[in-house]
Amino acid sequence: MGYMIVAGIFSVIGMVISQRLKSKFNHYSQIRLRSGMTGREVAQQMLGHFGISDVQIVEGQGFLTDHYNPASKTVSLSPAVFRGNSIAAAAVAAHECGHAVQHAQAYSMLQVRSALVPVVQFSAMAQQWLLILAFVTLSSMPSIMLATIVVFAVTTLFSLVTLPVEFDASKRALAWLNSSGVAQGSDHEGAKDALWWAAMTYVSAALSALVMLLYLVMRYSAATRD
Repeated sequence: MGYMIVAGIFSVIGMVISQRLKSKFNHYSQIRLRSGMTGREVAQQMLGHFGISDVQIVEGQGFLTDHYNPASKTVSLSPAVFRGNSIAAAAVAAHECGHAVQHAQAYSMLQVRSALVPVVQFSAMAQQWLLILAFVTLSSMPSIMLATIVVFAVTTLFSLVTLPVEFDASKRALAWLNSSGVAQGSDHEGAKDALWWAAMTYVSAALSALVMLLYLVMRYSAATRD
């Protein structure tokens, strides 16, 4: 029951932040960037400014599915960002290129995050099954709860490491948008607002993971004391 309550609370918080992000993105998607540049053009110009020529900019699918893939060196922009010439499109495109700049400059936290990906993928799959089994067998086999804590700790670490990576990418994006003249004044403030709410989704996920990890540790401690 405790697990359900904690998970429910953070699920609601995550939903609220996600809806707020979508609202902000929709709002700034309606405001045309004064420079008139599309997200693709913003990405091209930013990568060119930093001398990055080996990263491909492609149009992806879906809504807010934008990402940078360090393995393939690809900046994938959703259609609304790739083709759009709004404040939101510029902000998102620059943010994803911020990750490409991190990669090119060997940003340490991005390297740590990338190194964790294979382990996190395994841990994420394992914890789904372990979590259920751990609570069922807590009194008779607390070792399963301990194993669950280990895999949960890995995914929590990944969430925490993601925070400085995302904040740094936004910082680089906003600095470049302003210095390049692509987004200044109210355009820049709008981009900053949109990226702040995007960052809050990662903060919520990290806090949720951390609280759940502490909860599992407390349950394990209580079971082993009995």
